This record gives sequence, C-alpha cells and structure tokens, in this order.
Amino acid sequence: MLIGVTGDTHNNLKNISKICDLFNKANPSLVIHTGDITLPKSLTAFSKLNMPLIGVFGNNDEFEKKELLKEAKKFNCNLFDEPHKIEIGEKKIIIIHHPELINEKMILSADFILHGHTHRYRSELIKNTLIFNPGECAGILKDKNNIGLLDTEKKTSKIINF
Repeated sequence: MLIGVTGDTHNNLKNISKICDLFNKANPSLVIHTGDITLPKSLTAFSKLNMPLIGVFGNNDEFEKKELLKEAKKFNCNLFDEPHKIEIGEKKIIIIHHPELINEKMILSADFILHGHTHRYRSELIKNTLIFNPGECAGILKDKNNIGLLDTEKKTSKIINF
C-alpha cells in the first residue's frame, strides 16, 4: 500500500494546497500528518485531498486542539494524541510528532515510525523498523519542501520535493 506522509505545515496555506495537489496526483490510499497543522483553517485546506487524512497533534496544535477536532469532523479526517498506532494490513505504524518519544519498545513493536517536529529529512532502518520524516513542509526553507511516500509492502520511502 502507498501512504503519503507530511507534517509541520504550520499554517502555510500555499504549501498545503501544493501538498494536496501532489498527493492527489501520486494517489496514496491514505495521507498521514505528523503534527503541527496549527490552525483549523489549515486543516480545512487539507479537505482537497482525494483520500483520507489522519494525524497526530504536535506541540503547536495544543491551543487549537478542540477546534481542530471540530474541523476534522467536516471531512474524511481523524486526529489523535501521540503516539497513535494503526495497522494497515499486517503492518504496524506508529505516528508521533516528537522523535524523542522513540524508544526500544516502540522500535520493536512497529514496522514504521513516522514523526515530524525537526523539519529534517529522515529515513532510517533500525532493527527492521523504518523511521521516517519527509522533512520541511512549512515553507521556512525555500525550495527545500518535501512530502513523503511510503510503500508498506517494500518498506521503502521516497520524497517529493516542491
């Protein structure tokens, strides 16, 4: 299965629009947001996706959590506290915002760990668990914006730069 990954979009509506267009073109089955959407209007912009969106709250989402949850109910979106575990097929995926939460138990219990917070690309295999962060998505670093695609069967990741 192909899964889209983004995070740390921090209210950049222009980038969110591009992110939606790129995911709609790549056509993953699901998009995962690793936190720091920040405001409800930014979450609304993700309603352009042609596939479901799930995500976790980041540190910059805490003040708007109630409103973000309300907005998520308006389209195919679910938001959770970190860490959030999902199973897709037989693959176990843990979604977090803060990479400092990653520990040995988490690594041994998942096929994939997806995180945000650092705005830095990471694709690292530790004890057969792929730890992935596509990197910058907020537009802070010009021409350094990335979204990610995971192939859960091949256990590979790739980024799309925009």
